[in-house]
Amino acid sequence: MEEKVLMDEAYAKVTYLPELKTGKILWKKKPDMEEYKLPFIKLLDFGKTNQIDSFLSDIKNQGVISPDHRKWFENEALPQAINECKLKRAAVIFDGNIFKQYYLNMVLSVTNKFKLPLKTFNTEEKAFEWIKKEMQKGK
Repeated sequence: MEEKVLMDEAYAKVTYLPELKTGKILWKKKPDMEEYKLPFIKLLDFGKTNQIDSFLSDIKNQGVISPDHRKWFENEALPQAINECKLKRAAVIFDGNIFKQYYLNMVLSVTNKFKLPLKTFNTEEKAFEWIKKEMQKGK
């Protein structure tokens, strides 16, 4: 599957998969606040001129995210992705870590307010299978 690289730094790689209209962030290590924001900002800017229906975030190597990071995502990035980029679904790949589960539960409560489907997976393959099924349903 073709990927267009939008950003590749020591802490995260951001790509776009045109076939699935999916923006993807692969976290390589725990980011500081600016490092956390930049991949989302890259995708949001890209989404102004390219359709991004789905978002995939691989957080296996992301480390524990602070409440400030999460609040920025919930209050800034997520509403913009839904309202301006017309994001339709999101998937997260994670390893089952209890701290990440708490983080995801908090994010899930916000995505539910926006009625944005968010699912978690333990492999990228399973996440892409779900995205493809949702695309076929027209969701």
